[in-house]
Amino acid sequence: MTATRKSVARRLLGRRFVEGEIVEVEEVAPRMRRIRIGGGDLAALPYVPGRHVRVLIGDGGGLVGGALRTYSVWWYDPTWEALDLIGLDHGGDAPGAAWVRAAAPGQEVVFLRPEGGFVLREDARYHLFAGEETASVAFGAMLRALGPEAAVYGAVEAEGPGDHLELPRELTRVCRAGAPAAGSQVLVDAVRALDLPDEPGFAYLAGEARTIQAVRAHLVEERGWNRRDVRTKPFWTPGRRGLD
Repeated sequence: MTATRKSVARRLLGRRFVEGEIVEVEEVAPRMRRIRIGGGDLAALPYVPGRHVRVLIGDGGGLVGGALRTYSVWWYDPTWEALDLIGLDHGGDAPGAAWVRAAAPGQEVVFLRPEGGFVLREDARYHLFAGEETASVAFGAMLRALGPEAAVYGAVEAEGPGDHLELPRELTRVCRAGAPAAGSQVLVDAVRALDLPDEPGFAYLAGEARTIQAVRAHLVEERGWNRRDVRTKPFWTPGRRGLD
């Protein structure tokens, strides 16, 4: 990669530009890989648990003409100048899945600074989490940030028992077992079965768009929650581009 191409990229991305290097890769579930990125640019990022980064993927490390793919941050430590992303390899030749599959120590990574409003509400009576594999990375960072005294409820869905990511706090685990992840009734039923306090808390719903809409409808229409007490983050839905 030439110095000229790097210079062009920096001018385009300005102060949001971060450059690092993969220092470690680990399989944390059959289709999930933890990718640790390090480097001096990572010393002072605007990180809050639940935020994501957009990685530039493409020729020459994506510095010019690359595609943006979004990954939630699993862990960040400014003193170590490092962060962990966990990517899902859903198969096929999509750019994001291919990048996760091919990630190896020594590779350069270019990404935009952490962003997003899918973060904890500090004054919540209790915290409710619901989502599937694509949500579990953000949930892990958020759960880790909560103190042991915080009341936590939730349900996480995966294809099978071995596909669940290990989380810092215990949530109900359910499996699709071949059922579609889009518009998942499995997750809705799991949230419906939770024994929640009578008073609403604050909910964090992430993953497939139609599923989280159904979970929100359950909370608002069946449990009487206010929509303002439900924070959603649609990462994907079939046939749609442009979601995180």
